[in-house]
Amino acid sequence: MENKHLALTQLAIDLTTSVSGQDRFDRLLLVIRKLFNCDASALLSFQHQQFSPLAINGLYDEVLGRRFNIQEHPRLEAIARAGDIVRFPADSKLPDPYDGLIPNHEDELNVHSCIGLPLFANDHLIGALTIDAFEPQQFDRFSNQDLRIISALAAASLHTSLLMEKLESQTGIFSNIDAHDAFVQQSAEMIGQSQGILDLQAQIKAVADTELSVLVTGETGVGKELVASSLHAQSGRREHALIYLNCAALPESVAESELFGHVKGAFTGAISDRKGKFELANNSTLFLDEIGELPLSLQAKLLRALQYGDIQRVGDEHPLKVNTRIVAATNRALHEEVKAGRFRADLYHRLNVFPVHVPPLRDRGNDVVLLSGFFAERCRNKLGCANLSIDPAATLLLQQYSWPGNVRELEHAINRAAVIAKSQTTDSYLLLKASHFQLDGEHLLSLSETGTGDKLPEYKKRIKEGLREATDDFQAELIKQVYQDNNRSWASTARDLKLDTGNLHRLAKRLNLK
Repeated sequence: MENKHLALTQLAIDLTTSVSGQDRFDRLLLVIRKLFNCDASALLSFQHQQFSPLAINGLYDEVLGRRFNIQEHPRLEAIARAGDIVRFPADSKLPDPYDGLIPNHEDELNVHSCIGLPLFANDHLIGALTIDAFEPQQFDRFSNQDLRIISALAAASLHTSLLMEKLESQTGIFSNIDAHDAFVQQSAEMIGQSQGILDLQAQIKAVADTELSVLVTGETGVGKELVASSLHAQSGRREHALIYLNCAALPESVAESELFGHVKGAFTGAISDRKGKFELANNSTLFLDEIGELPLSLQAKLLRALQYGDIQRVGDEHPLKVNTRIVAATNRALHEEVKAGRFRADLYHRLNVFPVHVPPLRDRGNDVVLLSGFFAERCRNKLGCANLSIDPAATLLLQQYSWPGNVRELEHAINRAAVIAKSQTTDSYLLLKASHFQLDGEHLLSLSETGTGDKLPEYKKRIKEGLREATDDFQAELIKQVYQDNNRSWASTARDLKLDTGNLHRLAKRLNLK
């Protein structure tokens, strides 16, 4: 009993220490693990009937990327609706959202002991703390009052972090929404914790609530449309719908009408007046995707609209004034297009007032793991299976791939692998293995940024053995080299490879390294 009280006291001290919100969250879960001797715990925020993990302990990293809709997870729904501590019976038939996502328990897939602590601030549900164990009686010695104390401390810590997020906002864009909305709006829409994504979010936050035109650049599939949506959602125009136009899909014959509209009788088939995208986006944001594909003949008219806010419907003699903010995107190097005479220099400079570059997935480090979890959860719902998790060997494979198609390619790869895995079993618990992924072996070699590519000169030869065999060979050599570089420390090796230590031991055993 004394140890329990000491742990609660230490928890209170840790949560009031002047550290970042994320540090407080991590400390909270460390104390929870020591106090309950649990196998896993998670702190989640709540918004729009959805739980989003903020911190985890004892779970695969991919869980941080998952978004749990309570309508699809009955245990989480029970926690959200309860208003007090929820103890799930050891023999509960309700599937646990973490089944199959706790390392080192291959033989015990189903979690047997689970407690949910809803977190409230001003009678408003802001999150939840979940505590899981495989031992059915693990939490019996803790009273509901003990749990309510922990819940109150966790809720206070989370609420403080949400308020700090609001206060730290320098743009004032969150003045009309609560702190929780502000926190989630920035953290949940873009999945990732890499420095590149943090820098991107900072740029979006800086320019979103201005009237400046923004040019979003990046390779195909990096998520430029998501950036445009985030810019609009954080702007003063967010009460109006974001208007989208794909310039690459515009036939030149109708492009002007799509942009500026037309009046009845302007051309064959114009049977009534029609507003164009600029007019529809009046007092809102117009996202011009693939702006580099816009015909030169239209670029001058677009320039005038940007300069003076004047548009003219096709067939109309009277100009219209619009207040439209432009966000444009391209995967082309527009400055090179200007030199080649395919894009107007004056329009380029008008659009490029605030350039924002979206980094490719290969430069985003461990974000591929979080995104894999995000897409796996979404795919699980589409396929109607109880659980969908990713084998550590498959996760390492995904980290080794260079993703020339970026985030879009990763999403498709997860979906394909899940369909293949489902076709090979009748079990409702799917495990995606390396063999389920159909990746181009050539792109497994782009490892110069990780500092490991130059250490494996024979890997190109081994790819001929077959993807799975070559991948196993690569994993084995990579683990051996990192293990040696870390003075034969498995814990340090796991940290460098961004793997759970237990996962690494299991993978090393499968690869005959132990």
